[in-house]
Amino acid sequence: MRKFGLIGAIVAVGLSGIVYAQPAAPDSTSVTINGKNMAVKYSAASAKGRKIFGGVVPFNRVWRIGEDSPATFHTDVGLVFKGFVVPKGDYTLYVLPVDATNWQLIVNKQTGPKALTYDAKLDVGRTAMTVTAAPAPIETCRLAVVKTAATAAKIEVAWENTVASARFNPDRAGSNSEW
Repeated sequence: MRKFGLIGAIVAVGLSGIVYAQPAAPDSTSVTINGKNMAVKYSAASAKGRKIFGGVVPFNRVWRIGEDSPATFHTDVGLVFKGFVVPKGDYTLYVLPVDATNWQLIVNKQTGPKALTYDAKLDVGRTAMTVTAAPAPIETCRLAVVKTAATAAKIEVAWENTVASARFNPDRAGSNSEW
């Protein structure tokens, strides 16, 4: 009996030194245009010396942005992206990096735990992203919703050596004729 008590104490002391994997840092970004909020929540993954695009994130496969949970997108107003309209509500963001310079932003209706697995049937739409080289290496994946004009903004994804963005405007009469 005494032997098991001693072994149990040694195991307990030993386990206290184990380092458990930490979840990715939660982050969020938002912008307000004409009193209406657009916000993204995500878990920020780190590169940790790995090759990201064309490596951890393969080309020509849909990427669920966010390490531990999908990137969620909420808008208080309908939005116009080039090629489609997003009604006000909650969505999940995905990216399709076809190759190093050809990316698409995907806005998808599926939210919550089910959004961990991408379902193309629930896409609201896809739009081409502007892809540029980052001015310096970016260790931690960053999403930003950035105001670009009085009534325009963009969603920006920045990680490793790449910055990709997609512009949008508040929906004006349900049309995307301004594009």
